[in-house]
This record gives sequence, structure tokens and C-alpha cells, in this order.
Amino acid sequence: MAKRRKVANPLALAVLAGLLREPMHPYELGRQLMESGKDRHIKYNRGSLYMVVEQLRKAGFVTERESVRDTQRPERTVYAITDEGRAELHDWMRELVALPRAEYPQFGVALSLLGALEPAEAADLLGRRVEALEAEADKVRADVKDAVDHGVARVLLAEEEYRLALLDAERRFVARLAKSLRHPDHIRISPELIHPGPG
Repeated sequence: MAKRRKVANPLALAVLAGLLREPMHPYELGRQLMESGKDRHIKYNRGSLYMVVEQLRKAGFVTERESVRDTQRPERTVYAITDEGRAELHDWMRELVALPRAEYPQFGVALSLLGALEPAEAADLLGRRVEALEAEADKVRADVKDAVDHGVARVLLAEEEYRLALLDAERRFVARLAKSLRHPDHIRISPELIHPGPG
């Protein structure tokens, strides 16, 4: 069962992970989230980032390390992770990696209400989705190849491998669903739904 967190926003987890590497100013944390592509999974803006840092400070997970002032910018506060923050990060990560949780993607909502569309229109729209998924998967494959060619360690590409696996699985599912809507007399339940394959 998921543990109740003092600061439950996924952005807090990203902040703790960033500060695990080194003390930083929130602006620098935000820049690193964007450069690493993690902003695809963690929604934030400048205001929410500062708010989460303050919540983490109040919870005792981060602390003000120093204030830095240079001639170009106003005073900036650099934050560091505390021992409590490090323990929270590791505990939260272990939970997220080990325990599946219910997630609510928008496509799941669309599938649950698919009957609102005529079958032919739904099939055409699903066909367009297949094309978009294929294009996105091709881009991910190219990005992964480029990263591997530049010596990036595989563990740092796990997020992209997972994304690619989801895209491929969704593409197969959507193509099969579109086909069944075009040929309703050939509808059959996917065997994987009843008898899952080996893990």
C-alpha cells in the first residue's frame, strides 16, 4: 500500500533527486529537468518549483545552504538535501519502482467512452493514432541510438526503453482494435487478456 507522504507532488521527488547530486538553486533544478527531458513526465512551472522547494524545506527534507549574490542577478538561495530528505527519496523511489499503482491516462478515458463514436469514425481515428505512435516510437529509437553512440549508460536510458515498450504495446493494441471495428464479424478477445504470456 502506498505510503502517505509529507510532500506528495512528483516534482518533489525530482527536486530531491537533483539535490542528491549537488546543492542547487531552484532555477538550476528547473533547467536540469528540462535539459534531461524529465519535464515530459513531471509537470511544473517556475512558481510550482519554488513552492515545492519551500514545502520540502518545511518538511525538513531540504535546507538552505547559502545565499549567492552576483552583479547580474538578485540574491539566490542554494538548497541542499538533508539526511531526512535522502531517506525520503530512497523510500519513495523503492515504493514507486516496486509497487504498481493505478494511473489514469486520458486515452484510457477515451477507450472507456469509445461507444460515443460511430465504429467507422472510431476506426479511422485509431488509425491516425497508430501513425502518430509509430512516428513517436521512431523518434525515441533515434534518440536512444544517438545516446548509446555517445556512450550513455543503459541504466540512464531505462526511461526511454520503457517509453518505447509502451508505445509499441499501445500501437499493437490500437491497430488490433481499429481492425476489429472495421470488421466486427471477426472480433475476438486477445489471448493475452485471458492467458498472459510468460513474464
